Amino acid sequence: MLDLLSVSSLTRSYGPSRVLDDVSFDVRPGRVTGFVGGNGAGKTTTMRIIMGVLAADSGEVRWNGQPVAEATRRSFGYMPEERGLYPKMKLLDQLVFFARLHGASRADASRRAGGLLEALGLGDRADDVLETLSLGNQQRVQISAALVHRPTALVLDEPFSGLDPLAVDTMADLLRQEVSAQVPLLFSSHQLELVERVCDDLIILSGGAVVAAGPADVLRAQGPVQLRVVFADGTDAALVRELRGVTVTDVDGGAALLELDCPADGPRRDADEAALLSALVARAPVREFGRVTRPLSEIFREVTR
Repeated sequence: MLDLLSVSSLTRSYGPSRVLDDVSFDVRPGRVTGFVGGNGAGKTTTMRIIMGVLAADSGEVRWNGQPVAEATRRSFGYMPEERGLYPKMKLLDQLVFFARLHGASRADASRRAGGLLEALGLGDRADDVLETLSLGNQQRVQISAALVHRPTALVLDEPFSGLDPLAVDTMADLLRQEVSAQVPLLFSSHQLELVERVCDDLIILSGGAVVAAGPADVLRAQGPVQLRVVFADGTDAALVRELRGVTVTDVDGGAALLELDCPADGPRRDADEAALLSALVARAPVREFGRVTRPLSEIFREVTR
């Protein structure tokens, strides 16, 4: 049985303010799950409850359908919002220390720690003291600390914060390698483009409640069918305004963006697209025609409005 991390009906209040309101979702093994929401949406509170740092007012965290035991929780990898490394300790020494806290032998801990530092481009700095590193490199070490004991699940709060684009790519590649078929990964981020590029599944939180959740490709497919048409031979795309059954969202020279008025998941979807293309070709030569993938930022704005 694959390891499934679930939160079920979590609520949490601070005084009169309810921070989490019946939050439920699954983090599936072998999948990268992006956890997004505005400031104060409840992401960090949820992650702290998952890790046992905070207690929920009601609801529970489950592992394979059972309330998560403390011993199981200790096998998770966690990167908190407040980073928790030792600034005056050498990189390799502190990663070995964290691995040994989880029961690794000194030899295994040293091999694992050294491999992670090499993978993140810090192999030649293993004997450096943490505080001598840039903030971006300190972030890499923090990720290594969450991974060093080969966790059964990963909960990472803003793991890509402060990283340059190359470091983001390196980190994302490493996390993909670490997320085997058995390991669920939940990470939060304010960088929607990054979440869109990295994640398999999405959970969108707003006002302490889940407003959208599911595979990223399924969420993108919801809503109106969006299409882009580009005419050849300098034809003005404004002619699309003559068509019925579509909403014109943008016209720019010879290109236009359209939305089909039929439901996105309706049975006539493909037929209506074919009919639309025939109508366009009858009016002018078409150089390009196809569906437009909805960006995560658009979905986010819709569900958090």
